[in-house]
Amino acid sequence: MTDVLHFWLMGTTLTIRLRQDLALWLQEQSRATGRSQSSLVKEALDKARGAKPAKPFLKLAGSLEGDSGFSRRKGFARQ
Repeated sequence: MTDVLHFWLMGTTLTIRLRQDLALWLQEQSRATGRSQSSLVKEALDKARGAKPAKPFLKLAGSLEGDSGFSRRKGFARQ
């Protein structure tokens, strides 16, 4: 059997100032899950990075007024 040592180099340190309510919430989550505050923040950043970008134009869907046959007018028909 061979012993293996895994080593990951984290090259960047980030210092942030949190509002007191966020700092307390992070401490509570860390205690409740048994995970470090750092690992919780890294997970949240990874999740945010992988999130699909918002589509701000979708908030307008269904809010326009006009002819109910708008999409059937010449020039707007599906082909």
